[in-house]
Amino acid sequence: MQTVRLGATGLEISRIVLGMMSYGRPASGLHEWTVDIDEARPLVRRAFEAGITAFDTANVYSDGTSEEITGILLKELGAREEVQIFTKVHGRMRPGRNGAGLSRAAIMTEIDASLTRLGVDYVDLYQIHRFDPLTPVEETMEALHDVVKAGKARYIGASSMWTWQFALMQHAAERQHQTKFVSMQDQYNLLQREEEREMHPFAAATGVGVLPWSPLARGRLARPWGAPGSGTRQSTDEFGKGLYQGQEDADERIVSAVQALAEERGVSMAQVALAWVLAKPAVSAPIVGATRQGHIDDAIAAAGLELRPDEVDRLEAAYTPRLPQGF
Repeated sequence: MQTVRLGATGLEISRIVLGMMSYGRPASGLHEWTVDIDEARPLVRRAFEAGITAFDTANVYSDGTSEEITGILLKELGAREEVQIFTKVHGRMRPGRNGAGLSRAAIMTEIDASLTRLGVDYVDLYQIHRFDPLTPVEETMEALHDVVKAGKARYIGASSMWTWQFALMQHAAERQHQTKFVSMQDQYNLLQREEEREMHPFAAATGVGVLPWSPLARGRLARPWGAPGSGTRQSTDEFGKGLYQGQEDADERIVSAVQALAEERGVSMAQVALAWVLAKPAVSAPIVGATRQGHIDDAIAAAGLELRPDEVDRLEAAYTPRLPQGF
């Protein structure tokens, strides 16, 4: 597995990040499609043995049990310094005041809670899960700066938001001589490329690494058009149901192009779609979820698959503009 520096930092991570949202107690939180620790263990070990050392979770995933499982399984793999742990803050973790959002009170409470669940002293990357319009950006950036200075996080990052919001937060940190974001975790794949317009050029120009989520468009790019998805996620993932709507004609042509190229190359559709994401210069590493070993094997293979310029053109030809989703 190749490694890459995260943006302009010195942090070295694997070219693929394993998304830990797939692992949690199904009865906890909103992700009843997740798999519990015993099913997750061989998948995480397979990823690690193949060279995947970066693991992404969030406090809100499965009501904190994703972080718990992540911490247990990574401890089983070896020394803390051999892996990079990413987690996030923003979603509601408890009722009442300061139980969600990006206030100083919420951030300072949630970083300690995340470290406790993970069973570690620090995380490599602490990310804000979304923009908080109710909290001054100066307050959020100061709190995140203090988290870094306290040694509880090595770096900070952000996730899906408008580019102007991200720039506003970066400017607030710069103005106050505080820690800036080093990464942007955004939705990016062959069916949703709107981040190419502003966010990715801004990230590239300012040394910010991009960690795309949903690089396979919730599995739509990994199977022929119209083929049903497997498992319970298709019917129970309420957040995912709101994505990739309204551009079905263009999406069908894109998926068909992926299928045709995969057949020509003798590889899976997932490998082609992931190879396209990996080839983009702004991208540091896509975040790939896995509930079967085949998902991990596809991600590993994609890291070594190079697409020719004419093949990239074929995959991109049918794309039509659409509104960003998932903010």
